Amino acid sequence: MPETQLLDSKFESLLDYLKRTRAFDFTGYKRSSLMRRVTQRMAQVDVDDYMDYIDYLEVHPDEFQSLFNTILINVTSFFRDESAWEFLSQEIVPRIISSKGNLEPIRVWCAGVASGEEAYSIAIIFAEHLQDQTASRLKIYATDIDDEALAQARQALYSEARLKSVSREYRDKYFVHSGSHYAFQADLRRQVIFGRHDLVQDAPISHIDLLICRNTLMYFNAETQSKILERFHYALNDHGYLFLGKAEMLLSYSSLFYQVDQKHRIFGKLTKDGARERVESLAQAGDPGATPPLDGHLKMREIAFDSALVPQMIVDAKGRVALINDAAKSYFGLFLTDIGRPFQDLEVSYRPVELRSLIEQVHREGRRVKVSNVTRRDADGRIQYFNVELMPLQTEGNLLGVSIAFVDVTNFQQVRGELERANQELETANEELQSAHEELETTNEELQSTNEELETTNEELQSTNEELETLNEELQSTNEELEATNTELRTLAEELHRSNSFLVAILSSLQSAVVVMDKQLRVVQWNSRAEELWGLRSDEVRGMLLEELDIGLPVKDLKEPLLKAIGDGGNAEFDVNAINRRGKAIKCKIRLSALVSGDKETKIEGLIMAIDEMPRKA
Repeated sequence: MPETQLLDSKFESLLDYLKRTRAFDFTGYKRSSLMRRVTQRMAQVDVDDYMDYIDYLEVHPDEFQSLFNTILINVTSFFRDESAWEFLSQEIVPRIISSKGNLEPIRVWCAGVASGEEAYSIAIIFAEHLQDQTASRLKIYATDIDDEALAQARQALYSEARLKSVSREYRDKYFVHSGSHYAFQADLRRQVIFGRHDLVQDAPISHIDLLICRNTLMYFNAETQSKILERFHYALNDHGYLFLGKAEMLLSYSSLFYQVDQKHRIFGKLTKDGARERVESLAQAGDPGATPPLDGHLKMREIAFDSALVPQMIVDAKGRVALINDAAKSYFGLFLTDIGRPFQDLEVSYRPVELRSLIEQVHREGRRVKVSNVTRRDADGRIQYFNVELMPLQTEGNLLGVSIAFVDVTNFQQVRGELERANQELETANEELQSAHEELETTNEELQSTNEELETTNEELQSTNEELETLNEELQSTNEELEATNTELRTLAEELHRSNSFLVAILSSLQSAVVVMDKQLRVVQWNSRAEELWGLRSDEVRGMLLEELDIGLPVKDLKEPLLKAIGDGGNAEFDVNAINRRGKAIKCKIRLSALVSGDKETKIEGLIMAIDEMPRKA
């Protein structure tokens, strides 16, 4: 199977899948634009094969809505093509109102309504004409196949940008400002009924006075357009009007509608009684009538009969050839000797057309009989066309004979054939032009839809950028605060370092070994004299419990008096025996002082133990 046919087959499988699973029948849509939209959506989800996309839809049910939103281009606006709406308001709506009388309801159908702008536009126009009678007489049916678009239309909320084509007068009169949007007037909104409707599958709404379907037909192929227009014809009242989009024409459906205004695409319903019959008029041979039997006149008639350009012969009441003119002799090979012969014996009686039965019909009915487009081949083999006319020759109610005339319409048939071919070619060209026009309009609407999506994306990006800028400013502010805090901490650290260095210098300057402990008797400070006396560096003992230190001082025996001193919050002094780092026995004097915080409320934070080596007595 060629690659193109395989691709088309896969695409048809996708359409059939959508029809079976979601009841969306897209088989009547134009394949070129439909394939373009579907391919666009497939590219967004990174799928390049129609069969793979069917699998993707089965796994991701939410994708159906995104696909339908891509296919169903909901491009519309209030009073789109302003001049067309103005003509509708000034010319068509008054005709509809006047034809309905004072109390009859007016029914309007907006098909393919998308987000509702056109339905509310026609509601405004009728409200301007009907005034106080609007609520009791007007009913607008707004339909679309897209449920999401209908949900948006039912809300009747529009941004200021969507109302740019609505005049200030109408905006103030028919819309209520609600936050960042405008709501359509509630009383008039009740006259609009929204509902889902498939133009191809669902039955049309009937008894419609005005049917609005703008730039919707152009998405369907010619066959589907024909079916939809037949439904529209059924839906309209006899004096109803059809309002189409600027890209749509009715070149092929003149039997259903007639042009009211071609420029603005407004058409009227053509009923059977009002159809214009196209009848071809052909010249009829006149009855020569009766004249007095004067020799001069008879001779003149004989010459005129013989000289006539139309082949003609006369058969009397007994079925014999009475007269043959020169043209008949030339066309059919007849001679003067054939006059007086029974007509049925001549070849012309049955070729090129059976004349004997027609003569009997003239005898029986007493009226003219005509046979059109009789064909025969001349001596050169060319086809000739004749209209054969048989006319009774009567006088005072008596049938004298039958006149048979062969009117050569060969040139007429040739001209008509050429005209039909030319008309066919013209109609084909017009249909191709209309198709191209619809395709261009479809592309324009796709571009407009894409542009709106890009504008939305741009607004979102702009909003995100503003948020990022705000966040950046906040981070910058926080960074500045952190830098200020860091500077303060650095200053405090430097002050603390200086204070610590100062404290270390003080402790190092003391002649006593000084040990500073917290309330759990954990070493906090250990001066250089203590290092020299006990042989442990300050970094080795800091954070350790005093009783865990392996030094020559009896630390376990000191635990109880040290804790007692912390509990009493007072000073203590006592002597102990110890061994210094060199292993020499020494006697030490220990003085205890409470480590008190410098806050307003005095609080014991630990203990300061000063150790002095006592000189030995001689």
